[in-house]
Amino acid sequence: MSITLFHHPFTRAATGVWMLEEIGQPYTIEHVDVMRGEHKQPRFMGKNPMGKLPILQDGDVVVSETSAIGMYLADRYAAGTLAPALDDPRRGRYLRACVVGASVIEPAAMAKGAKWEYQASNAGFGTFEDMIAMVHELIGEGPFILGEQFTMADVIFGATVRYMTSFKMMEADAIVTFYLERINARPANARAEAINAKIIADKGLGG
Repeated sequence: MSITLFHHPFTRAATGVWMLEEIGQPYTIEHVDVMRGEHKQPRFMGKNPMGKLPILQDGDVVVSETSAIGMYLADRYAAGTLAPALDDPRRGRYLRACVVGASVIEPAAMAKGAKWEYQASNAGFGTFEDMIAMVHELIGEGPFILGEQFTMADVIFGATVRYMTSFKMMEADAIVTFYLERINARPANARAEAINAKIIADKGLGG
């Protein structure tokens, strides 16, 4: 089976490179020219009807949505290390951390930034303040979400928090900053950053 990541460095596919570097399996990157709308062509819409990246293809398996890609890769290639075993009681915390980025952190931050008027009790993402409290709780005493064990949850959750803070959609307070320093120090993250930077340079995307 061969792993292909359909990718553009200015999308969440950049996080997909980090995920793949963490699992350590051979993979290829296929550049998708989102500036020309290539991701909206039938070939990609058939893989992801949302017409968004990243898309991962692993043999006959096609996975879209960043969190789903990360969970798939960890369970398929790094069970027990990057993903807790199915009978590990910590798996509940792991799964929650994997999904709150898209389901809670992003919408809560967007709601505050755009000054949405909504009833917090009717919204799955609640209030901005509740979201920040949840972020702090998941970071906990660290160094990672599951304590000493780094997992794919730290890639998924960490990349979301890093994005939100880099665009000032949430504050990089002391707790968040210390956590981001730890995940940014991952060798796989550094390799992914270099790969994404090279693609940006090679494709002339930096200007």
